[in-house]
Amino acid sequence: MTREKIVKLLGSRSPVDEVLIKGWVRTRRDSKGFSFLEINDGSCLKNIQVIADESLANYDDIRKVTTGSAVAITGRLVESKGKGQGWEIQAEAVDIINIAPDDFPLQKKRHTDEFLRTIAHLRPRTNKYSAVFRIRSELAFAVHKFFRDRDFRHIHTPIITGSDCEGAGELFRITTLPPDKAAIKDGNTDFSDDFFGTEANLTVSGQLSAEMLALSLGDVYTFGPTFRAENSNTSRHVAEFWMVEPEMAFCDLDGNMQLGEDLIKFLVSWIIDHCADDLNLFARFVDKTLMPTLDNIVSSEFERLPYTDAIEILNKSGQKFDYAVDFGKDLQSEHERYLSEQHFEKPVILYDYPKEIKPFYMRLNDDDRTVAAMDVLVPRIGEIIGGSQREERLEVLKRRIAETGMAQEPYWWYLDARRFGSVEHSGFGMGFERVLMLVTGISNIRDVIPFPRTPGSIEF
Repeated sequence: MTREKIVKLLGSRSPVDEVLIKGWVRTRRDSKGFSFLEINDGSCLKNIQVIADESLANYDDIRKVTTGSAVAITGRLVESKGKGQGWEIQAEAVDIINIAPDDFPLQKKRHTDEFLRTIAHLRPRTNKYSAVFRIRSELAFAVHKFFRDRDFRHIHTPIITGSDCEGAGELFRITTLPPDKAAIKDGNTDFSDDFFGTEANLTVSGQLSAEMLALSLGDVYTFGPTFRAENSNTSRHVAEFWMVEPEMAFCDLDGNMQLGEDLIKFLVSWIIDHCADDLNLFARFVDKTLMPTLDNIVSSEFERLPYTDAIEILNKSGQKFDYAVDFGKDLQSEHERYLSEQHFEKPVILYDYPKEIKPFYMRLNDDDRTVAAMDVLVPRIGEIIGGSQREERLEVLKRRIAETGMAQEPYWWYLDARRFGSVEHSGFGMGFERVLMLVTGISNIRDVIPFPRTPGSIEF
């Protein structure tokens, strides 16, 4: 029985004759004739106290139980006589499943995030990380609920791909060729004897495939792992991360921006309503401004302005930035955060970016210098959503592929979608881990994913 189930039993406000709870010992302290065990089964932040009387047959063994040990407790749920807790369990049996040795690294003291990353397999036992991963679970459920309630179809797009969605080349290559059998032909690697007979990579986005489903089923979304071989050790980047990617047929840029705003507001509201205890931990110990920030996101109407206007605001701000601000340059995190945190003091949606800094598939605007792209910026994080109206015109799409120096042949199927019943459509990608950083106040992406993959780090 989890502690949450026990809490449901408390509606009667009367003792429960027999409960069974299985979990891990956080602490044990001994008194005359008793041992007090603090047990947590991972279902919520709070422990439950268990009183083990010396009359129990294995009491001598119970007094050897250490922090980190696993136990199963059978007993009566009764009102507690101690302060700070309403209920406790009077043990009738304590089954010791496993005794943790004395070198269990999570003793009752505060540990740094840097240390806990070195024991990522154990850090979910701490209050902070158990709370993070419960919120992560609830957030994933909320994503599916949001789209299901709006009649989107959940689809699965390939993780192994022959296409480069972003055109940046930061891909993880997949091969079955032994290193000594990789042949070179005409100056390039010869993949003819490889598993797929051609170059294959881990995907950076499911978007291109999702578009094909949207142009058949209507509104769809994919939610899964994506990969980027970017040699970056910043607090915002990992090599393996999760993306939520909706695609909508018969939808323009305005509709796309509205969906992005609605999604962020829904997810933040859902976590506020369903994860209050865990959220309170982060509001108290991680970011004192967390709740005002989240309340502001939910209550605000997101500001919308063109990229050109954003550049003008930044240049006139008088703010000293580490990176220069010029038309034709992508905005950095410091620019995005200034706009959302200081200038507008609420989330911002920028749109109509220069075509040179955006991928080939974004719809070219009539000015022939910008594309119908949009980014949603939120306080503390910066960009949390990036998307666009997709280029539905075949000849324009061909020209854009050529302009970016990419070959058309690998995208023959993508071009086919513009030959057969092409319609306006749009979509975006939302970084799932960045939403978790937003709702928890955690500043490092490595601390919102169970086993982060970063350059030189794949131990767990």
